Amino acid sequence: MPTASDRTAWDFMPEDWTLRPGFENDYERAEAWQTPPGFEPITQLEFARLGVITPQMQRVAERESHLTAVQVRDEIAAGRMVIPANVNHLKYQLDPMCIGRASMTKINANMGASPVSSGTDEEVEKLKWAERWGADTVMDLSTGGDLDACREAIIRNSTVPIGTVPIYSMIIGRRIEDLDSQMILDTLEHQANQGVDYFTIHAGVLHEHLRLVKDRLIGIVSRGGSLLAKWMIHHDQQNPMYTLWEDICRVMRKSDVTFSIGDGLRPGGLADATDLAQLAELSTLGELTERAWRQGVQVMIEGPGHVPLDQIEFNMKLQRRLCHGAPFYVLGPLVTDMFPGYDHITSCIGATNAAWHGASMLCYVTPKEHLGLPKKDDVKQGCVAYKIAAHAADVALGIPGTRDRDDELTRARAALNWQKHFDLSFDPDTARAYHDEDLDVDTDFCAMCGHDWCSVRISKEIQLFASGKEEEYQWDKARVTAALTDEQREILERRGVLSPEELHRLASKTRKSMGADNGKASCHSDVAPAPKAQLLQIVELGTGNA
Repeated sequence: MPTASDRTAWDFMPEDWTLRPGFENDYERAEAWQTPPGFEPITQLEFARLGVITPQMQRVAERESHLTAVQVRDEIAAGRMVIPANVNHLKYQLDPMCIGRASMTKINANMGASPVSSGTDEEVEKLKWAERWGADTVMDLSTGGDLDACREAIIRNSTVPIGTVPIYSMIIGRRIEDLDSQMILDTLEHQANQGVDYFTIHAGVLHEHLRLVKDRLIGIVSRGGSLLAKWMIHHDQQNPMYTLWEDICRVMRKSDVTFSIGDGLRPGGLADATDLAQLAELSTLGELTERAWRQGVQVMIEGPGHVPLDQIEFNMKLQRRLCHGAPFYVLGPLVTDMFPGYDHITSCIGATNAAWHGASMLCYVTPKEHLGLPKKDDVKQGCVAYKIAAHAADVALGIPGTRDRDDELTRARAALNWQKHFDLSFDPDTARAYHDEDLDVDTDFCAMCGHDWCSVRISKEIQLFASGKEEEYQWDKARVTAALTDEQREILERRGVLSPEELHRLASKTRKSMGADNGKASCHSDVAPAPKAQLLQIVELGTGNA
């Protein structure tokens, strides 16, 4: 496997910064460098190089409880961490966060209006929904409608960083062949002034790489990559994003926009994974990283979308080497191609492995991937799948504190404290609705095993085990649960398991249904003799032995 690079952002300093004598072997520190006269830092990278802890770094340390502000600063200075926080977005509701392998794994949610679906209001609603379900950043990938108004609305309403792919806006109303340098720089300047926190720029797709895709099964699947390939073929010239790189850096530096250097030649199927085209582009992304760091701009790298499980570790570690530890932001990757409609599952398997082997942020995939524009519930499904992937990786990586909530929930489960169990879960409404679908009483068993077969209840009775006996988790009596909330009712309606009459009962039930008006409910084994408990189980669940 490729080993980690021995170089960091400290090895790619601006050409007008001077290394002070005596620091030749100790240059990864602020004291080692002399800035040019009149220099004023703007980006988080520049502040970190000067040894300054910004308010954004301090806020990140508050959110990443295992890191100090000094550690955050040092990771940013080394190029291993970014804080995507456009100075113009900070004027609104942005809550600064970080992306980097020393921090917890982050997830991104994509959204955006298309020429045939959705609009600004719906996209803002999806933004808030994505934030509700744990998206750490959001990308506006709009290609239709009023792109400018949609982007403006998303930025003003978001608490998370917003990313875009600016080439989409560059070609609205014109052919890709007509794109020129001024259009590129003007569009970037405009979006930077609006407050976009990071740009996906497909500058690594070079003219000489195009011959490498001719034998691919599915060709170029990146929209930005395919558009620029068409431009290069038409003009027989090098990628303008590549040739304009330093000019682009200067535009981005003025507002502290972070690079998310795009993978325009990413594989679109397992058959094309880790091929020469992908690897040639990745090598170029390493070069572009070095050039951006010299301009004082923060950098993260985008990664492949379809990769067999056995190739994921190699891909992650090769990026770490070629891009000198810059944060890796990966789409999935999908580990199989034959499950459209379920690609949030096929991809989060790959995403868990990617984060375990070094990826810093995971771009979610929804059930609508490859099929259409995600709707509100698709956004939730994608976010939840990727929160699972990110959290599983963080637990495996041993990031301090990440397993605490898991252990707390296990204690609640051992105590058969259902309400605490649900309160600690990521999605309490779904967990509660699924529980109440079969048994709408919080008691010392659930519908999976029933009273007689509940191993957790039995374990509590065995003196040899401590399971479920911690005092703070105990509850005093069984109780009929509250009526379903509107959200819980909708969850069960979508499942299509219960009849309308059963749903109505759960949505309007009273405590009398299990005799719980006074004291413990009569299904509780401490109150009812075993035969009665079994009878109530049969009536409520339709299971058990008479």
